[in-house]
Amino acid sequence: MAGKLYLCATPIGNLEDITLRVLRTLKEVDLIAAEDTRHSIKLLNHFEIKTPMTSYHEYNKVEKARYLVGQLEAGVNIALITDAGTPGISDPGEELVRQCYKAGVEVTSLPGPAACITALTLSGLSTRRFCFEAFLPSEKSDRRERQRILKELESETRTMIVYEAPHHLIKTEGPLRGFGGSENYRLQGADQKV
Repeated sequence: MAGKLYLCATPIGNLEDITLRVLRTLKEVDLIAAEDTRHSIKLLNHFEIKTPMTSYHEYNKVEKARYLVGQLEAGVNIALITDAGTPGISDPGEELVRQCYKAGVEVTSLPGPAACITALTLSGLSTRRFCFEAFLPSEKSDRRERQRILKELESETRTMIVYEAPHHLIKTEGPLRGFGGSENYRLQGADQKV
């Protein structure tokens, strides 16, 4: 009988934000696939979770997903965790989920924190309709694609959520500041206003 993949949301700041169901699942599965094992070990140690862990990140996502799907097909139950938040939201988890569905492996999601929703609810902006752009391409990797996306976003009327690395925040803020007028603009951290 095949195993099951559990998408386990982890805290985005305060370790107490983890759910009881995620804690139980992390203790009961056979393997934890983590985006950064060095980061995740802190979470596991804090809650005294001894489940074996393997790395699953952006740079090994396709090949490692094949390996993990093979393990799932062999009956291994696996929990996928990201550094913070919900796996599959702007991280390599979407590749593993895609391969699981292709192979007929069962996937379930254990809800919890998501940085985009936390930032949205803290922003004071409209939450009725919003769009999520995730991370923009870096100027170094694909300047034209970045400019194309920014041009498309200029006419967006819904509340926009865009992820950015802290060290690129000021540079990205400039082009976004004029969208929708300054009264509708917030620079928001996931767990606090910046």
